[in-house]
Amino acid sequence: MSNTKNTQESQGSQKSQDSQNSPKSTDNTADDRPSPMEVLRQARGQLAELTGMTAESVSSFEQTEQGWALEVEVLELERVPDTMSLMASYQVELDARGQLTGYRRVRRYERGRSDPRRTGGH
Repeated sequence: MSNTKNTQESQGSQKSQDSQNSPKSTDNTADDRPSPMEVLRQARGQLAELTGMTAESVSSFEQTEQGWALEVEVLELERVPDTMSLMASYQVELDARGQLTGYRRVRRYERGRSDPRRTGGH
């Protein structure tokens, strides 16, 4: 009988630990959403983990109906001098909880070059 009691206590203890370690509810209440700074950190970290490249800056950031959309500037290829290094802009999408759902490179450029200016609405 004591073995049964110990097993039940052990199972009860395990259930208590599991409930403490389980992830938060997945409903998208205002309290459930991460702060904008948390989203920025998560996006940069997740993109770096997936691509192996470090995010240098975030040039665009907005909340969407599905979650978050960011444009992140990444150093793709380091060159000497630094102004010749290849940079890239990545469009990054995250869900409402800040988990990366997709990314794509939208532009590649040399660090020392600015975007060409368009005139006349072309």
